[in-house]
Amino acid sequence: MTTATSIRRPATPPHKLLTIGEVRAVFELGAFVVARPLLGLLPKGDGHPVLVLPGFMASDKSTSPMRRLLTDLGYDARGWELGRNVRIDGQRVQELVDRLQTIHQETGRKVSLIGWSLGGLLARELAKIHPEAVRQVISLGSPISDDRDHSDARHLFEMLNGKDAAPVHHGHHFTGLNNAPPVPTTSILTKGDGVVHWRGSVQHPETGHAEAENIEVMASHIGLGVNPSVMIALADRLALKEGAWQPFRPSLIHRWMFPKTRLH
Repeated sequence: MTTATSIRRPATPPHKLLTIGEVRAVFELGAFVVARPLLGLLPKGDGHPVLVLPGFMASDKSTSPMRRLLTDLGYDARGWELGRNVRIDGQRVQELVDRLQTIHQETGRKVSLIGWSLGGLLARELAKIHPEAVRQVISLGSPISDDRDHSDARHLFEMLNGKDAAPVHHGHHFTGLNNAPPVPTTSILTKGDGVVHWRGSVQHPETGHAEAENIEVMASHIGLGVNPSVMIALADRLALKEGAWQPFRPSLIHRWMFPKTRLH
């Protein structure tokens, strides 16, 4: 028998007005610059490594403001150093694996992975391949539903990667993308996303890991990498002690930044 909670709506891309509204990312960048001194007062880190993966067609340049903040907060924040995130194939996956393992072995510590959009999807799969090297995964507006119809960017992605693009790495197939990796996993999403429909970024309990959650923010897709509320959530999640995961609960003064709406 089909119940209301088991029904999934057909995947659709965001409304065109939301896509046009992505220009507001300029204001989010301005808010980040203005709030930067206050963001430096967020919880300090323990020095563990953080690997940040950019979104589709983007490079490390797009994540540099976030990484500079994380460095100031006491983390060993690093870019992926693989150029633009365009083509996803076996070679690229191997390069990602090598990058993760190098950092893990170099520091002797587990690595927190942060991925923006397509970068978040890759971060989740990387954590499935080598969970022993990953402390946690945080995705920002990532298409984790395993249905490309949640984004109009699918056309460009498939033009560059092919319609059946599904890399395989030593037996690991990039399928079942909606399943969370076996490490603490956070999906940060916004209902104002004009690139990936917010429903495509929701982690559902029946396909997730016990330590998996969704955090809703008020942001654009393009602004997720600089939005102050996202930085607050990142700082909170990264500051958790290893092995002491608990769901995100914003402080009283920050609560207005994090809507509590139904995510289905």
